Amino acid sequence: METLLDTIGALALILLIVIGAGAGYLAGKIAGRNMGLYILVGVVAAVATPFLLAALGIGILAAGGLLLLAVVSAIGAMIVLAIVRAIAGRR
Repeated sequence: METLLDTIGALALILLIVIGAGAGYLAGKIAGRNMGLYILVGVVAAVATPFLLAALGIGILAAGGLLLLAVVSAIGAMIVLAIVRAIAGRR
């Protein structure tokens, strides 16, 4: 896990935060409410996705570079946001 942190670097972490915030903003606009919740969940999901994949033993992210990292984190954020939307939408 520490090797992944060294590989990602500060620039990639900032990129993940921006991707998560953007996905959360879009989800909040679509839902029409709880904008802060969606942005927070999007950021957490985008940052956590590469770590989760590394913990599962999927090491392709280190070889794929920054673009693959951004794509994977965006997909992870969208999946988590869809789950949150499904749960929060029932209220």
